[in-house]
Amino acid sequence: MNPTALSCILSGVLLNTSAQLLLKAGVNAVSPFEFSRANIVPIGLQLIAQWPIIGGLICYAFSLVVWIIGLSRVDVSIAYPMLSLGYVLNALLAAYFFGETLTLQRLIGTAIILLGVYVLARG
Repeated sequence: MNPTALSCILSGVLLNTSAQLLLKAGVNAVSPFEFSRANIVPIGLQLIAQWPIIGGLICYAFSLVVWIIGLSRVDVSIAYPMLSLGYVLNALLAAYFFGETLTLQRLIGTAIILLGVYVLARG
């Protein structure tokens, strides 16, 4: 994988990770809610008004563009598993920003993901 392709793939992963974290921050600002017919519109309006939600959607849009560019340069069998790096980043950053717990089981799973990405990238 050449440096341009790698940068596209990693940029897509970072943008996707950012989108997830921003969406979580926006949802946290609205607080937990039940999904029901009665509150679809009120909750939807609250969510749409959250700047982190808007930022997350923008990150998703950019990640899609960068991802398409990356896929034009890399086999999907290599590129797609690289998305799992986003799981690792999200777990670590969610612990930092949202106080989510990184249990031993989660850390072992994260290490397995990293090992898998390493094996794929070397092959």
